[in-house]
Amino acid sequence: MEEAASHGGETQVTEKVPELAVDGRRDGVRKGTAGIKTDFLTTKDKFHEFLDSNGQLPKEKEEKKENLPHDSDELKGTTEASEEEPAAKKPKVEQQEENKLTWKQQGKRQRGQNKSRPHVKPTAYEDQRLCQSVENRKCHYGDKCKFLHDVAEYMASKPADVGPSCYLYDTFGACFYGVTCRFALAHTTADFQSMRDEARVKAQEGRTPVRNSLDKDLQIRLRKHHVAFDRSAEYLQTIAKAQEPGPKQQQQQEERNGEAGTENKTTVKTIGPLTDADVIKLRPCIAATLVNPACAPLLSFPQCGNLPFRRVCKRFGADITCGEMAMCTNLLQGQQSEWALLKRHESEDLFGVQIEGCFPDTMTRCAELINNHIDVDFVDINSGCPIDLVYKKGGGCGLMTRTRKFEQIIRGMNYVLDVPLTVKIRTGVHEKYNVAHKLIPEMKKWGVSMITLHGRSREQRYTKLADWDYINTCSSLASPLPLFGNGDILSYDDAMKARETGVSGLMIARGALIKPWIFTEIKERRHWDISSSERLDNLRNFSNYGLEHWGSDTRGLEKTRTFMLEWLSFLCRYVPVGLLERVPQRINDRPPYYMGRNYLESLMASQHVGDWVKISEMLLGPVPKNFNFLPKHKANAYEK
Repeated sequence: MEEAASHGGETQVTEKVPELAVDGRRDGVRKGTAGIKTDFLTTKDKFHEFLDSNGQLPKEKEEKKENLPHDSDELKGTTEASEEEPAAKKPKVEQQEENKLTWKQQGKRQRGQNKSRPHVKPTAYEDQRLCQSVENRKCHYGDKCKFLHDVAEYMASKPADVGPSCYLYDTFGACFYGVTCRFALAHTTADFQSMRDEARVKAQEGRTPVRNSLDKDLQIRLRKHHVAFDRSAEYLQTIAKAQEPGPKQQQQQEERNGEAGTENKTTVKTIGPLTDADVIKLRPCIAATLVNPACAPLLSFPQCGNLPFRRVCKRFGADITCGEMAMCTNLLQGQQSEWALLKRHESEDLFGVQIEGCFPDTMTRCAELINNHIDVDFVDINSGCPIDLVYKKGGGCGLMTRTRKFEQIIRGMNYVLDVPLTVKIRTGVHEKYNVAHKLIPEMKKWGVSMITLHGRSREQRYTKLADWDYINTCSSLASPLPLFGNGDILSYDDAMKARETGVSGLMIARGALIKPWIFTEIKERRHWDISSSERLDNLRNFSNYGLEHWGSDTRGLEKTRTFMLEWLSFLCRYVPVGLLERVPQRINDRPPYYMGRNYLESLMASQHVGDWVKISEMLLGPVPKNFNFLPKHKANAYEK
């Protein structure tokens, strides 16, 4: 590969196609490993040593590195070692100095996922908190209040400010968190009074940056079941009438019941009101009428598709944004945490919400609730979630095997909605048995406005490549109904190949988490060799949006840090274009250990959570003393 001069931060790349092996990959490169130029490859130990020393290598090692020829045996051995897929990272030096018994010291390797991650409240990071009634000069709890009322005492115990300027004050002219803000010195007087920039405050009048918040009165009425669902009741009555048995069916049912009663009296010895035979005979009836209870909310990428992240994607040119999957039963119960997933920023000009459920009654009522109280452009049904806890209770991919319920849900939601209804599906449940091509013609009759097809089955999850040939077949079956394709899009080349299949649009999930600037690449039709400083600016924008969304006090700041660390678990998979031996990077190829073009680029390539924390400290200040972060995968963990 030859590399020309850089123009405007972009590296123009011309390829010399290497010799391919039988499997279509370059000789000597392990399948599933991203090909990186040998000049940047390193070993695991050297990589972590470089980061632990803050980019300062000993002089002897630097001279040895400069004198080392590229074709030496030592470099070849380094290349082979670095091409191995990164395993669980060793604990950092700081943790070893604390003499903590880590899994590395025990000689064990942790694998798998942390499925039951403990929830740490952000309020746990403050020893003393200021009472919210301080500004009103009156506390209703009096001496029983457990919070501080002396502002001077609170300021003495408060953690040091993170920076000299407050994003909220600079944007809105006033900070809503006053002295509790972690940037309070920027807008607080010597006597602890909050300052206001009247010109900026006046400019913000009439503006509503975030919509779709849960009204307190609506929440109370939902919890007391005082919300009327008139249109849903009309539709559900039609279902009940359609399911009523006719005269002949009633007569046949009575005859079967009589025969069953006679048989039980003569052949079965009973103990109590029911027999084992009675229970077994009732099971088919239960399966037909009460198929799976309501399921719990789960996401494929937890805590990643939040509002601040979607704002970052909008800056890079995303046309359509969709909120995180929300559970319909939790919305109907008025749960604040679930309604937070429906919030919409003013920059999201085309926005939809995605809901998940199992039954026509709850899904139809939830759709009517959204239609009457939420500002959205479309509503999406998640019938592609592969998670066991969702699937086993009939939701997610389970709807694809329950076509009767699926039809009732779609028709019912269409009946109560004034906005388009879309559906997201997978190729099927089992790997070698696709059913999407059978469902798509039916969904056209049911009234779906758009379909998104993920090119994998439930069994495949994310281990196999998406089947775009099958997506192409389904897109022709869906015509003239628009069908969006989804799966394995990480570059402009991937997007162009996907558009050749005839899909109406593209849905990008993991690709946007790994490199949110993929939308710019697609629109400008280029590979963007983005610099490490530009990537840090993206994280800075995310932190500012997070402080605006979750708050600039200690509670909101630490919540922003948690969401940032979740996102960094995907960002670290990105390999800069200028380091790739062959463009573009494939989404399922994991990078080997490599040195970036500067220290920051190397730090961003680390898959160790301690280095992610170090990046967050550049933007949000030092972590608290009792801070700990348990990521999705067990191989990464941090505890201070």
